[in-house]
Amino acid sequence: MGSHPLHGVNLTGWLTLESWVTPELFAEAGALDEQSLANALGPRRYADLVRSHRAEFVTREDFARIAARGFNAVRLPVPWYVYGEQGPEPGPYVGCIELVDQALEWAEEIDLKVIFALAINPGAPCPDEGVAPDNADCHVPRERILDVVYALAKRYALRAGFFGIELADDAVPQVRRGLALTDGVPIHRLRNYYREAYELVRSAAGEDPVVIIPDGGIPGGWGRFMAQRHYVNVWLDSHLDRPATRVDVSGPSGVRRLVAAHDRHLREARRCGMPVMVGKWSSSLPVADAQMTPEGRIALERVYTSEQLGTYEKCPAWFFNTWKTSGLLAGWDARVALATFERGMIV
Repeated sequence: MGSHPLHGVNLTGWLTLESWVTPELFAEAGALDEQSLANALGPRRYADLVRSHRAEFVTREDFARIAARGFNAVRLPVPWYVYGEQGPEPGPYVGCIELVDQALEWAEEIDLKVIFALAINPGAPCPDEGVAPDNADCHVPRERILDVVYALAKRYALRAGFFGIELADDAVPQVRRGLALTDGVPIHRLRNYYREAYELVRSAAGEDPVVIIPDGGIPGGWGRFMAQRHYVNVWLDSHLDRPATRVDVSGPSGVRRLVAAHDRHLREARRCGMPVMVGKWSSSLPVADAQMTPEGRIALERVYTSEQLGTYEKCPAWFFNTWKTSGLLAGWDARVALATFERGMIV
């Protein structure tokens, strides 16, 4: 796989729709998520909208610009319904395996590596059903998700651009708070899913692809998990794009305290014995000071970005979230947030 760190961007909101990435797709229906959008539009209108969006939002030109900017990888969220009618019952959702094929071809043409992140979020609330802790995703049983993991690993096993697969885009594990448990998926079930998926990836694609698991916001919850000799090429993924830490970021010292919290998160995660990557980070400061001018915020976000780049240097990979948004969101759109940084700071 090579030892050069991966510095890349997420392709959020392309194969799966995200209202914060492309709010215009959701505005007419008044929907906040893709399931609500599908219900509001009906199968035909929804399918037409999705196909049109996917054809235009990310193209070969985007991949070329990503490489030209100095990035060497992309993290691509792949929906569980990627195989359409040939996979788990997709309901109204539209398959896209041909676009995953195309994305890998575009990446290989310019020597970009691709990490596929299965776009499920175990333990997260479902719009209609509440938490579904027995499933890998709200919509489909774990066994069918495992089928998709195996099929993707087998399909791309021998491809030069295929670097690895992340077994969930994110996860919400249960944690104990005092005498109560939070909502989410019991961590032993999440671990069982990760172990089963790991074995399927290895049986389909051998030991070369990296298998990645999200830390679910509990960096200290994975002590020696999958770090034994039996497991090879397994990484833990920390998402730091939406920090939970409350810090006054109205000045540079506050911004640096926030980055120091990110550093503590990563140091705690590394105790698990696995390499730790940052699968999502952004330039967006968590709280806007009412007294802060737009120019002041831009200056602080530049400090925040620069400090993060330095902090993540030791990671085997990091991915900015995201490559593009339709509204050019300053803290989230890599084309804006990283535009003033020299190429050498990214490579």
